[in-house]
Amino acid sequence: MATEKVKDPMGSMGFLEAAVKISHTSPDIPAEVQLSMREHFMRRTQRMQRQATEPASSTRHSSFKRHLPRQMQSISLDLGNDYLDEDEQPTSIGRIKPELYRQKTLDTDESAKNSNAKNCGKINFSLKYDYENEALLVNILKAFDLPAKDLCGSSDPYVKIYLLPDRKKFQTRVHRKTLNPTFDESFHFPVPYDELAVRKLHMSVFDFDRFSRHDMIGEVVVDNLVETSDLSRETDIWRDIQYTTTESVDLGEIMFSLCYLPTAGRLTLTVIKCRNLKAMDITGYSDPYVKVSLICDGRRLKKKKTTIKKNTLNPTYNEAIIFDIPPDSMDHVSLHISVMDYDLVGHNEIIGVNRVGCSAEGLGKGHWNEMLAYPRKPIAHWHSLLEAKKSEKEWKTRTASFDSQGSCPSPRRPASP
Repeated sequence: MATEKVKDPMGSMGFLEAAVKISHTSPDIPAEVQLSMREHFMRRTQRMQRQATEPASSTRHSSFKRHLPRQMQSISLDLGNDYLDEDEQPTSIGRIKPELYRQKTLDTDESAKNSNAKNCGKINFSLKYDYENEALLVNILKAFDLPAKDLCGSSDPYVKIYLLPDRKKFQTRVHRKTLNPTFDESFHFPVPYDELAVRKLHMSVFDFDRFSRHDMIGEVVVDNLVETSDLSRETDIWRDIQYTTTESVDLGEIMFSLCYLPTAGRLTLTVIKCRNLKAMDITGYSDPYVKVSLICDGRRLKKKKTTIKKNTLNPTYNEAIIFDIPPDSMDHVSLHISVMDYDLVGHNEIIGVNRVGCSAEGLGKGHWNEMLAYPRKPIAHWHSLLEAKKSEKEWKTRTASFDSQGSCPSPRRPASP
């Protein structure tokens, strides 16, 4: 009866109950029933183990999140660069992109450079040509946003005007303690209209200082005057003031003659005159005098100077300065000529310098050689003045012992070993 009940396909539940009640050791249990029971218990055991070992939902999510970066990194490495677009770069979570920081650094450097750029302000002027009198009219109107040069946070600006290559110069009045001065001053430069194409209008902005050298704020150079504006009528022009520390115009010229008498060992330098000197005073003029120093082997042996000419930029001297130099020492000496501006208060300022001698360059050496080639004959030349650079120790000012006549000392015999 038991066998018939088990074989009944319609009673599955009865089949299971009969299989459970029958003893495991009974030899009457069919083989297929034992196999079905074994498979049933195996599935139940596996289901129970899965329920006991499967983690909770939150723990499973955490484990997934923990392995997610590693899986994404491995996937990105397996794909390679062949599957990426040209605009995309292979990246991973937590990876630093140096190009982003480099771009920020470049932007920072550019902004710092722009902030450190020197602002020299602007200048407003007008140009007009007077056809009847053949003259260029330059009207300096005003300046704006000038830099502060004084300790009080202000400046004392004035403007110098040149029509290059002529050395004739004009200067505005000094305006005290202002960064936005209003000049409104006109200047006339006689020049034919046909020459305007090759002329340059040069404006230098300075800060006046009573007790030291005037500080240069900047300069403006206007080329192509005919094309810059319609010169038939007055036209206002604004230009940025370009930063510079030295004035790029001539300081003036000096004329002097040299004459040497070999038999007497006497060198005569005659200061004749100067022209177009640089204005050093607030009045637009200077109080120039000339100082001549005798240099031998880098040592200053003697110095002499001319008289002072008041309130002029074109002084005339015609004064002779004499030095006693033996013929055998002429190859070791040179003359240092300085044009100075006399100041009643403070130090005298150097307008420009020049040098003649065997060790000089250019016209200074040529003038010296011409003097030696034609003894007892005065040789005169114009010499351009150069700026005295403090950094260059071209002429040493160490004072050596010399005789009462200022002659060059005889060379010493080398000491015996």
